[in-house]
Amino acid sequence: MLDRKPVQSWLTDMDGVLVHEGQPVPGAPEFVKKLRASGKPFLVLTNNSIYTPRDLQARLARMGLDVPEEAIWSSALATAQFLADQRPGGTAYVIGEAGLTTALHAVGYILSDFAPDYVVLGETRTYSFEAITKAIRLINDGARFICTNPDATGPSVEGALPAAGSVAAMISKATGVDPYFVGKPNPMMMRSALNTIDAHSESTAMIGDRMDTDILCGLEAGLETILVLTGISSRTEAERYPYRPSRIVDSVADLIDEV
Repeated sequence: MLDRKPVQSWLTDMDGVLVHEGQPVPGAPEFVKKLRASGKPFLVLTNNSIYTPRDLQARLARMGLDVPEEAIWSSALATAQFLADQRPGGTAYVIGEAGLTTALHAVGYILSDFAPDYVVLGETRTYSFEAITKAIRLINDGARFICTNPDATGPSVEGALPAAGSVAAMISKATGVDPYFVGKPNPMMMRSALNTIDAHSESTAMIGDRMDTDILCGLEAGLETILVLTGISSRTEAERYPYRPSRIVDSVADLIDEV
């Protein structure tokens, strides 16, 4: 790997890096505490658009992770920022929950099913056939199609659940229109996060547990990439990809002394 500048800011995925199956990853509370004490800018990233940063802050706090609300960056926030940049003060028909609708309201968007500028698809616990049908008809009538993230499935205690990527595929099949995905692995997600904390790619590290989203996204945004083995991708699986992380560590516990 080429020599890089010392890390001055950090981006980290949440699930599989800081928490796993509802429990903190060993060393994660200490890592977050060290990050906060260092004064270096950091963000916790998630493709999940269901929750607001305040919701996520509370969920993390219950697991002993003291992450400020302003240090959480979701695909919902990235999507709202993208739409505000593209078409300020626009309108959108939204399939999603509070994390997405709150983010869109915050940037001045109006939520409407009357000739909206966009159909915005996010994560929800209960996808409605009626809402999906409405989205298909609006896209057929000319609404632009945006999806917060391409994840095909999401985890639950009972097993995999269909996620935004799967529902987007169904809508695309019905309309012939592919969505623009804002969340990881789109480097747009990473660039918007960097801008939020006024960080530079050459001195920022991205920590993730998935080669196909976190590491790919960080790589394409020009960041140092660190794969941890506490989530999805194993060391063996990482070798199968045509790209590589800057390095692989067992967990964020191995990074505490570097902060």
